[in-house]
Amino acid sequence: MEQLLKVMNFCVSSDGVAAGEHQTLERPFGLDGPERLFSWAGATASWPMRTDPGGSRGLDDYFTRDFARNIGAEIMGRNKFGPQRGPWQDLEWQGWWGEEPPFRTPVFVMTHHGRPSITLSDTTFHFVDGDPATVLAQAREAARGQDVRLGGGVSTVRQFLEADLVDTLHVAVSPLKFGSGLRLWENPEELLDRFHLEVVPSRSGVTHHLFWRR
Repeated sequence: MEQLLKVMNFCVSSDGVAAGEHQTLERPFGLDGPERLFSWAGATASWPMRTDPGGSRGLDDYFTRDFARNIGAEIMGRNKFGPQRGPWQDLEWQGWWGEEPPFRTPVFVMTHHGRPSITLSDTTFHFVDGDPATVLAQAREAARGQDVRLGGGVSTVRQFLEADLVDTLHVAVSPLKFGSGLRLWENPEELLDRFHLEVVPSRSGVTHHLFWRR
């Protein structure tokens, strides 16, 4: 079976913003109040960081629960891994997620500045320099027949879209505006030359945009 490249649970505002332009250690998304983009997922019963019982069921919970299904590797940009730019100055930095990252697969971090791979629990981060097609080939090999998730950030997702490598795309659009920042799109119709689109509103106020390759 074909190994799909999937963008899953990617969160943007109603004006297409997924992150700010000025990321720092204290502001990983470079935005004021970025949790507003993800609150729909955190409210679900299947949210992996949930510490109390309960949570919502239904459509939002389906997407949260489906996040890891048949995923054998992840690709992410360097800015999703951490706030450093240029040559690595601090090899002690091992990502935002602590000793047990949520990926539980090989993760390929795209960067022009190499560093040794690191393993935390059952996640191994590989730091790779290559174009999207080359990195995808590496990730597919590591995934051993399973699909590959493209985790972001927004610039990385746009690179793979421009290279026409994305097979499916799920974008959760929250009913808020940031006004400025890094945009996934100006309008989701920009992708309709290559993708089918179904738009499904949720009771949480989020609108799920589901794209699949034509």
